[in-house]
Amino acid sequence: MRTNNAPTNFGFGDDETMLRDMARKMLDERLPLERLRALVAAAPEPVYDAGERAPWDPALWQEIVALGWTGLAVGEAEGGAGISLAGIAGIVEEVGRHALPSPLIATLAASLVLRAAETDAARAVLTDIAGGATATLAITNERGSWDPADAPLAAHADGDDLILHGVARFVQDGFKADRLIVSARLGDDLVLCVIDPRAPGVALEADHIHDLTRDQASVHCQGVCIGPAAILSRDAATVLAAAWPGLLLLVAADLCGASEWLLQTTVAYARERVQFDHPIGFFQAVKHPLVNAMVAIDQARSLLYAACAEFDAGGDRAEIAARMAKSAASDAAATISAQAIQLHGGIGFTWEYGLHIFCKRNLHNQALLGDGVYQRAKLADLLIGPVSTATNAIG
Repeated sequence: MRTNNAPTNFGFGDDETMLRDMARKMLDERLPLERLRALVAAAPEPVYDAGERAPWDPALWQEIVALGWTGLAVGEAEGGAGISLAGIAGIVEEVGRHALPSPLIATLAASLVLRAAETDAARAVLTDIAGGATATLAITNERGSWDPADAPLAAHADGDDLILHGVARFVQDGFKADRLIVSARLGDDLVLCVIDPRAPGVALEADHIHDLTRDQASVHCQGVCIGPAAILSRDAATVLAAAWPGLLLLVAADLCGASEWLLQTTVAYARERVQFDHPIGFFQAVKHPLVNAMVAIDQARSLLYAACAEFDAGGDRAEIAARMAKSAASDAAATISAQAIQLHGGIGFTWEYGLHIFCKRNLHNQALLGDGVYQRAKLADLLIGPVSTATNAIG
C-alpha cells in the first residue's frame, strides 16, 4: 500500500509525538469525564431535538485557539502551523479520546478543502481560520449522498454575482461555524463558495441526532447572493476529490480515539469488578472479546497512519488507503462500543456512568462520510471496477 515516497514511520516523528502528548495532557486536565458529563449529559435526554444546541465550553475553545489548533491544517504562509496530516491525526485521536465538544474537526475538514482549492479567495479564508475563525462543510445534498459531485445547492449567475438556492444536509457543528464552505451546481460546473451563516437568505435548522458532543444542521439557502470574492473554486470536483481522503481520515482518527477510551475504560473495570471471587477479567468470556477489540482498534490505527503518510506524500493510492482506514475504524468502533456496554453489565446502561457519550459519538462517526460497508463498496469500485463492469468482464 505504501508508495516509495511515503515515510516508513508514517510521518509520525518526535514533533508529532510531542504535539499529541501535549494535547492529551491539556485535555486530561481541562476535560475529565466528570466535566464532560456535566457539560453534555447534565439532563437525561438521549438526543438533541430540533432547536436544541450541543453545549460546549467557550473558555476551553479559546485555549484551543491560543494553542493554534484551528490552524493545524493551514499553511505557514496563511498564518497556520502547516503540520502533516499524521500530526493532525494524533491530535484528533486525543479529541476523540476525550469526546471534545467543539467545532475543531469541522474546521480542520474545511481547512483541508480550502487548502486543496489553491486560490486567493480560499487562502483568505484560511488566514481567518488560522486567526481563530471556525468553518464547516455544507456539501451533502438532501438525499444524504456522500458523492461530492451531488452538490446540495444550485447556482445561477446575476452579473458577476452568484445566487444560491437549495438545502445542504449533515452540516457538522453548523451552529458554531463562522464560515460555511458550500458546493453548488452552476450549469455543468461545480463551484465551491464561502457564505456567512448569518447572511440574508441563510437559515440553519437543527437536526435530530444522538451524539451529545456536537450539533448537526441543515442549511437552507434561499436566494443567497455572493460576490466574486466568495467563489473559492470553479472546479470544486477536483478540489473535493483531492481533499476527500483527508476528510475520511479525520473521522477515522476521532473513531480510533473514542474507541481506545472505551477499551481502556472497560479493561480497567474488568480488573476491578469482582464476581465469583475473581476479577471478571479473569474469565475468558470477558478477556477474549477485549483482546479482539484491541486488535481491531490497533489494525484501524495502523491503517489510519499509513493512509495519513500516503496523503502527506501525495501518493496516488491515498483514497484507497483512506477508505480502508475509515472502514476499519468504523467496524472497530462498533465492536468496542457494544462490548463496553455489555461487559460493564448494568452500570454500562446508566446515564450517569458516561459510556453512552462515547458510544453515541462513535455511532455518529461510523455513519459520517459512509460506514464500513459503504467504504468497502467504494474500495471494490476502485480496485476491481464497478460491479457491472466486473460482471461483464467475467462473463
